[in-house]
Amino acid sequence: MQAVKEKLHDMSAMRKAKADAKAEEKGEKELAKARVEIAHEVRMAREAEAEMELHVAKAGEKAHKEIAKHNDTGATGAPSTTTTPTGSII
Repeated sequence: MQAVKEKLHDMSAMRKAKADAKAEEKGEKELAKARVEIAHEVRMAREAEAEMELHVAKAGEKAHKEIAKHNDTGATGAPSTTTTPTGSII
């Protein structure tokens, strides 16, 4: 009878140890998953930031082109040109 009680006690202890190990493993898996998700979000943020910088640079180039275009036109709205005495346009 004592051997049976001891065996049941050992089985109960083994089940408890397995459950504890499983819970710890589950916690570690959740932590690893969270780290992967964070890394993904950081990568997405960096890509979005780089894309935004590209758009800002393109907008700056377009603005410079428009400013240059408007600076080349006089008050009349026509491009400013100079004609030489021979008739060629500068």
